[in-house]
Amino acid sequence: MAVHAAHRCMYLHRLVTACKSIQTHSRNRDVFEKLVIPCNRTFLTASVRSNENDGQSKDSLKLTPKQTQKQDLLLRRKRPLSPLERISSLLPQDVLSPEVMHLREQEQHEEDPQRCDPETVTDEGNLETHSGPELGEEPKAAAFHHAEGHVYPSLLGESLLTFGELLIAEHRKKRQVEFRKMFQLQKGAILQSNWGTIKHDDLVGQQAGKFLKTGRGAPIFFRRASLEDYVLYMKRGPAIAYPKDAANMLMMMDVTEGDCVLESGSGSGAMSLFLSRAVGSRGSVLSIEVRTDHHRRSVKNYERWRTSWALRRGQEWPNNVEFLNADLSTASSLLAGRGFHSVALDLIDPHLVLPTVLPHLHPGAVCAIYLANITQVIDLLEGLRCSALPVLCERIIEVPVRQWLVAPALQKDGQYCTRKAPNLCEDTSSEEESSADGEAPFEPGFGNVPYIARPHPEQMSHTAFLVKLRKFVR
Repeated sequence: MAVHAAHRCMYLHRLVTACKSIQTHSRNRDVFEKLVIPCNRTFLTASVRSNENDGQSKDSLKLTPKQTQKQDLLLRRKRPLSPLERISSLLPQDVLSPEVMHLREQEQHEEDPQRCDPETVTDEGNLETHSGPELGEEPKAAAFHHAEGHVYPSLLGESLLTFGELLIAEHRKKRQVEFRKMFQLQKGAILQSNWGTIKHDDLVGQQAGKFLKTGRGAPIFFRRASLEDYVLYMKRGPAIAYPKDAANMLMMMDVTEGDCVLESGSGSGAMSLFLSRAVGSRGSVLSIEVRTDHHRRSVKNYERWRTSWALRRGQEWPNNVEFLNADLSTASSLLAGRGFHSVALDLIDPHLVLPTVLPHLHPGAVCAIYLANITQVIDLLEGLRCSALPVLCERIIEVPVRQWLVAPALQKDGQYCTRKAPNLCEDTSSEEESSADGEAPFEPGFGNVPYIARPHPEQMSHTAFLVKLRKFVR
């Protein structure tokens, strides 16, 4: 028995030496050392008491059931993988069949039911988050709190993602947006893209403004949709008033909190949302649309944004827009007894409704008109001349937006370009020697990297002409 104990201890020592060089088995090092210590003691006991009976030696060499289970577990983990297991371990989980996934989970459970691998992703499906600290390292402090797989906000007013919210998913490659989509978090739904899929359930409880990886390894950036994002990506009926034009119309009209504003031409509801936020809870907006289908679309878009806002902020968006399905040119009774601080018109022939609108506009107030082409502007001015309405045409503008691409210049090998100083016949032998020695490339300091700056290849073309009319008193 002493000989057997010596061979056993020698085998365990070899296992300890082999596992020290393997990072994945570093968590089992303590288990090996605990098993070695009893064997050393048993070996000494067997050498001194070799003349004693076999029963006593057997008792001294016995391992506890817990140590036997750990030893069997360690021996099983040394088993080489089959070709099928090697291939399945390299494939992402979203392409594996349910049978293979069941066999993989069953094998992991049989190896150790209580094992918790820190490299295993806590989310289900094919969603992968950034990996945490490696084995054997101390976890670093984070800006947010984790407890039992949950994330808790650390900033005042911060909230985690929940079902019903509107999100923007973006994938960028070489400073270009390759994929962008607005979607609503729904239970059991899946975000589809050419770069992989992500389950909506895996996004719930996460922080906004975070990169997550699909099963194909593509990083997708998730953030909450702003009002500008929403009006650009929401479902439309007619064309919308683009944010750049809506912002200038709000400045023309000088809309402030508590104002009462009239809008004609609800369309898809974009301008209604901007006016709703501008007037606040103390103001009101009357939005009139002649077409029934456009009226329904504007109401749906408005209510959808209000629902998402309530989930995001924990408070209701002001319900301050009244949508009416009517023809403003023949429905003067709808405006009876009302007065408006400003008016926004998005109509094909706005000069036809001005005689109905102007009597209800405060003196000195502004009527901003959104027109798609210059011929409509000419018809408007001709209608004002013929009808002799008490308004002044102050401005006719077009709002161009030119997007620029500004980025540090890179070489083909991915290294930063450096500014070239004029050659002053200085000795450059030291630089050549350092580069020949294979030292790490020098990181350029502040101001030493040239930048490229040029207009972005994708520009927004013409959207509309904005006409500013101001009412005067005769």
